[in-house]
Amino acid sequence: MLGAITSGRIADIVGRKGAMRISACFCITGWLAVYFSNGSLLLDIGRFSTGYGIGVFSYVVPIFIAEIAPRNLRGLLTTLNQLLIVTGSSVAYIIGSIIPWRILALTGLVPCILLLVGLCFVPESPRWLAKVGLDKEFQVALRKLRGKDADITREAAEIQVYIHTLRSLPKASIRDLFKSKYIRSVIIGVSLMVLQQFVGINGIGFYTSETFAQAGLSSGKLGTILYACVQVPITVVGAFLMDKSGRRPLIMISAAGTFLGCFLAGTSFFLKGQNMFLDWVPVLAVGGILIYIAFFSIGFGAVPWVIMSEIFPINIKGVAGSLVVLVNWSGAWAVSYTFNFLMSWSSSGTFFIYSAFSVITVLFVAKFVPETKGKTLEQIQASINKS
Repeated sequence: MLGAITSGRIADIVGRKGAMRISACFCITGWLAVYFSNGSLLLDIGRFSTGYGIGVFSYVVPIFIAEIAPRNLRGLLTTLNQLLIVTGSSVAYIIGSIIPWRILALTGLVPCILLLVGLCFVPESPRWLAKVGLDKEFQVALRKLRGKDADITREAAEIQVYIHTLRSLPKASIRDLFKSKYIRSVIIGVSLMVLQQFVGINGIGFYTSETFAQAGLSSGKLGTILYACVQVPITVVGAFLMDKSGRRPLIMISAAGTFLGCFLAGTSFFLKGQNMFLDWVPVLAVGGILIYIAFFSIGFGAVPWVIMSEIFPINIKGVAGSLVVLVNWSGAWAVSYTFNFLMSWSSSGTFFIYSAFSVITVLFVAKFVPETKGKTLEQIQASINKS
């Protein structure tokens, strides 16, 4: 959450690549602290440091991808970020089951080091370079991204016109987000992040094995493995659908599926509480949660981050992005913290609450969220301001 608060300012001041370098250094420091810890203090320092680094990463990476990607590939490339997050977590589950936790902490150094090396060969965001007045570097970066034979004249002109307009605007603060010309974008971004978390993804994901065991499945670990196996291939499908079907249909279908999954899981626990159809309780619970994670992975996991990276004008992108990421991590904490309490209160009620938020998501997206597929970032701003 602290990383989220500061991520926008850091990315605006030192650039997108600079912010990623800072994040990687925090993560490296954190994993080393975890590895060398002999007590709770170093463990806490390590967790704090890695948490801060991930908080910054979670904002700057989708923003960077959206700013460097051609508009016809922007959704796909931003979704690949989510795919690789899912893949990484699944690999960590598998590795963590066979090696000690100290060695597992050292494996966290590998992607950080690869990132620091890889950034030496990656151009900075052309839009950020144009924003800070580095016009020569802006042209070089855009040329490198599009290819030496590509015609970048029109795209460069659109970016320059947009940046010139933004330079005439005052520096944004948190209060500026509530102005009439920005409030629609802020409401969309914040609401999508709230809904993404309050359909219960972190509670269900963190306590998968316990949930399966509570439903009567003989092996909670088997359920967790199935969960991970479903997540990765479905996220791949979502990545390719992002720029085919569009953002709105994908997230609405995804939310409808999470409703179905939660409703089935909730029904299984309701039947268990009533001592009815007990043979069907594990089947409904496992089936419901696997349906839930499949549909969440196909759209709900990535689409809010894609839209967040697209809807904010560059002059407020830093402060607005920080707010949105802060809301997301706050929601993740709230859901993770309350899941066990809710399950103790009512297992079926917990899943029915999450299913209600899925329905709210469908209605909200249908009413308020614009389609951004195939549009430049500048065209998206124009369409939002006309709404």
